[in-house]
Amino acid sequence: MGDPAIRRDAPGSTYARRVQSFIDVVWLVTIVVAVTALARRWSLVTPILLVIVGLALSFIPGFPIIHLHPEFVLIGVLPPLLYVAAVETSVPAFRFNLRPILLLGVGLVIFTMLGVGLVVHALLPEVPLSACLALGAVVAPPDAIATTAIARRIGLPRRIVTILEGESLINDATALVLFRVTVAAAIGSAVGIGQITAEILLAAGGGFLVGGIGAVLLGYLHRRTTDPLLDNALSLLTPFLVALAAEQIRASPVVAVVVTGLYLGHRLPILMSAGSRLQMGAFWRMVKFLLEGLVFLVLGLQLREVIETLDTPARDVLVLTAAVLGTVIVTRFIWVYPGTYLPRLIPRVLARDPAPPLAVPTVIGWAGMRGVVTLATALALPATLAGDATYPRGLFIWLAFAVIVGTLVIQGLTLPGFARLVHVRPDDATQDILAEAAVQHAASRAVTQRLDELAATAPAAVVERLRELTLHRTNTAWERLGGTAAETPSLAYVRLRRAMLDAEREVFRVARDQGRIPEEILVKALRDMDLEESMLDRGELG
Repeated sequence: MGDPAIRRDAPGSTYARRVQSFIDVVWLVTIVVAVTALARRWSLVTPILLVIVGLALSFIPGFPIIHLHPEFVLIGVLPPLLYVAAVETSVPAFRFNLRPILLLGVGLVIFTMLGVGLVVHALLPEVPLSACLALGAVVAPPDAIATTAIARRIGLPRRIVTILEGESLINDATALVLFRVTVAAAIGSAVGIGQITAEILLAAGGGFLVGGIGAVLLGYLHRRTTDPLLDNALSLLTPFLVALAAEQIRASPVVAVVVTGLYLGHRLPILMSAGSRLQMGAFWRMVKFLLEGLVFLVLGLQLREVIETLDTPARDVLVLTAAVLGTVIVTRFIWVYPGTYLPRLIPRVLARDPAPPLAVPTVIGWAGMRGVVTLATALALPATLAGDATYPRGLFIWLAFAVIVGTLVIQGLTLPGFARLVHVRPDDATQDILAEAAVQHAASRAVTQRLDELAATAPAAVVERLRELTLHRTNTAWERLGGTAAETPSLAYVRLRRAMLDAEREVFRVARDQGRIPEEILVKALRDMDLEESMLDRGELG
């Protein structure tokens, strides 16, 4: 087999290196879990803390030097992260915000690439413009992992979160296509307007085609699958199958995965059983947690090697770092304000979507942290240019890493305070509760009507119990509007039911310990009780 995706420079036989690589991965996962626990305890931003910890660990003598292959990131890490983000994205909200999402995910990426490329070329005129534009494509796409984590935690309006998530689904594909074109020009491949157009059409159109075919086929398989384990195994394979299929025809794997994820996520209630959905949600939360954590930790661990390979004078490095980081931040603001208000000069657009307060584009402008795609494309920069000409590749990689760390630290740490400073108004929780209560009331009427139709086929006691459950759900939704009572009837129900479940578990546990029931009966009983308690925790029964 070839080199592992994450490799440690270790002497010894191939077997010994593989064992050591496995041990390193275990340690990395352990560090991710520990740092995440500390971040949540201290209310810190996990990606930022992981990068800082990784950077600190990289300077400890004897700590493994981590090599992260760009192909592994683009095929092994990015597809599942994009897939789960797409599945969790609201398609109606995505469609409603399509204009700002495209302006950010396509227009801003191109604008940032040009801005960074021209600034770097002005400071390094001996480097071809195509190579400088390739660096611009590397640092152009913001990453949603840290941004949306902060946005949800500090309670930014739902529409801002939707726009930032939608941007992250689109901008990766844009940046990767631009990177492919600029690198082709830099290494001497003939690149003209026709070839660029064909590349874009193949990437976008091919990605939509592969994603659409994957959505239909995989949706059909999900409908035909009733076993939650098989459903989740298919869900795990989905982003990789779609990405690899797109890669085979040189289409955009990002576009393909996003299209498939949006379709399957939108139709999830009718494609999968309740058991499959519950299991899939828990499974993907774990996958997302581990992948995101490992990416940011490994990013910090690689910074030492990036720093050690720099052979540019320190003064020049500082000037270029400040120039690129400043350009990345400033170009976003230059683009966001016109992109927000100029389209609303069209009466039809304004009537459909009134202009937001100035605080909204201001916060969107400040939420431009970079991450996994910038990391992967930086490592994929070519070793030499056309005619085997050299260029400061180590410096370019450093600039990409500096943009990632700089935006995470500068913008990530200050985004909560920045949002408070510009007075971004959170969503009205009361309106959400009213909407939920109204829909729940309509659902209860439909449930009661259906129950009346079937009442003759079941015992009266069962029918009465189902009527009580329906009434309880309706009352729970309306009780949230009170908000001031120390304990509503629904909260009292949750408290008492949880205590009852604890007592029930203890009886089954003691019976198992005394040999009165086998382990299988205990496991089944605990599963039923745990499922009910998880519903209590989610507020579904109280």
